[in-house]
Amino acid sequence: MKRFLALAFFAFAGTAGALACTNFIITRGASTDGSVMVSYSADSHQLYGYLYKYNAPRRHRFGEMVPVTEWDSGRYLGEVMQADRTYSTVGNMNEHQLAIGETTFGGRRELIDPTGGIDYGSLIYITLQRAKTAREAIHVIAELANEYGYASSGESFSIADPNEAWIMELIGKGYREAPQGGNVFKGIVWVARRIPDGYICAHANQARIAEFPLNDPENCLYSPDVIDFARQRGYYAGPDENFRFCDAYAPLDFSAMRACEARVWSFFNMFAPDMDRYLDYAMGHNKNNPMPLWVKPSRKISPKEVFDAMRDHYEGTPMDMTADIGAGGEESPYRWRPMSFEVDGVEYVNERAIATQQTGFWFVSQSRNWLPDPVGGILWFGVDDAATSSLTPIYCSVTDVPECFREGNGHMLEYSETAAFWIYNRVAQFAYLRYNVVGKAVRDAVDEWENEILEEVEKVDRVASRYRSVAKQKKYLTDYSVYTAQRMFDRWVDLDKYLMVKYIDGNVKKEGPGGFIDNGHSPYIPASPDQPGYNERWKRAVAEDAGETLRVHDI
Repeated sequence: MKRFLALAFFAFAGTAGALACTNFIITRGASTDGSVMVSYSADSHQLYGYLYKYNAPRRHRFGEMVPVTEWDSGRYLGEVMQADRTYSTVGNMNEHQLAIGETTFGGRRELIDPTGGIDYGSLIYITLQRAKTAREAIHVIAELANEYGYASSGESFSIADPNEAWIMELIGKGYREAPQGGNVFKGIVWVARRIPDGYICAHANQARIAEFPLNDPENCLYSPDVIDFARQRGYYAGPDENFRFCDAYAPLDFSAMRACEARVWSFFNMFAPDMDRYLDYAMGHNKNNPMPLWVKPSRKISPKEVFDAMRDHYEGTPMDMTADIGAGGEESPYRWRPMSFEVDGVEYVNERAIATQQTGFWFVSQSRNWLPDPVGGILWFGVDDAATSSLTPIYCSVTDVPECFREGNGHMLEYSETAAFWIYNRVAQFAYLRYNVVGKAVRDAVDEWENEILEEVEKVDRVASRYRSVAKQKKYLTDYSVYTAQRMFDRWVDLDKYLMVKYIDGNVKKEGPGGFIDNGHSPYIPASPDQPGYNERWKRAVAEDAGETLRVHDI
């Protein structure tokens, strides 16, 4: 995500600035129910999981200003002129079912403008307040960045409405002081492409738009100087039709492929045929074999499959994080930071998978054109690591947010008993220690909840659609969204207690229809517990490393 610079991934991976995200985009024709979906994980070691809410006053006074604070750091950047009219938002979705996600690709460092007045995070949330459609959002983003100056590094945006999905990539122009003051290079260069219906796309901290059509405004939009500026800076010297945005503004290196493009490959590999042909590229071995920007899945994809795709650790691939000795004796798909390590002068990687421990919040949005806007837009929202957390439906028309997600309810330096972020982290930390046992139990709880709520939402859609009053629709959907999120929170509080009782001290207590089984003599003493121990690979590695010390000898 954020200040992540793909060109220097491993150099900065151990610092607070090493931030990264993953986005999937599923068009109407590629989804089982005809919805347009975008997934997003906001991954940062410093980011807390809140559900942001903006209730629009609709009309604004002329000359009203909006303060801009950099999303990553909290640094005040200045003010922008308020729009005449704004729309309500919840998280990364607005009342018109417009959804925006992002990943930071960083790109060329010299193109960062230190005097920029608006950052990528503010672009997202201000644009959601001003645009109804994906096309409108593209223009709003470009206009804001060009008028006030762009304060961040290179960004990829997923932009979706009930009918279309786009990927937009942009980067600043750097800084050169003008004789009269200000920045000669103020603004951005950018390209946006509409994803063909029936296809899926993804991006994960590396620019992905290569060549693009120069005369197809229905499907491709771009800044008029995107090619000329690259020539001016010495990034490109060929004909216009061969220009590749990603090569000019974010040249590939090993880390951009292995830590970023590999996540895109893994998503494509779940649903599209013949992705093995790009494995050498994903593993960072062959930059001359790049993947396409989008692929056609072999079958249509359900919302639950998108949820689960966000939980991937390369399982079943050569990069499977549960399969090498680094997974330990409990097959853990986690590698703590930094992102690389050195042995005898040789550098190695700690894989960066789609699911990762440092997620602040994540979502899967659904924009559904067959339903009225208040009902059609759902932000399936969760906090912490996608692999150990569950999603809950937040309708785009809600006028309030659940207490467990509310801004100000805890933060990274303050535990809160009522915050979803902290209870999900409690469960995750336990799962990380014994992933093949506790992690499996957590995943079972996730699947049970999400399958139950997906069925429930179908009924809620029908009930809400029968209300003729938009105000009544909003009240019903707000009540449902808040109540359901709190149900999920309460379930996870109970899960935390259950996991502690069942799996304490490396044991696994036996259960029956009535709960935990006692020893037959006292209801307070459990039956002899199971002790699963370690996997075979781990035992062999330990024996090889310390066999003479640990070996049992006959006496």
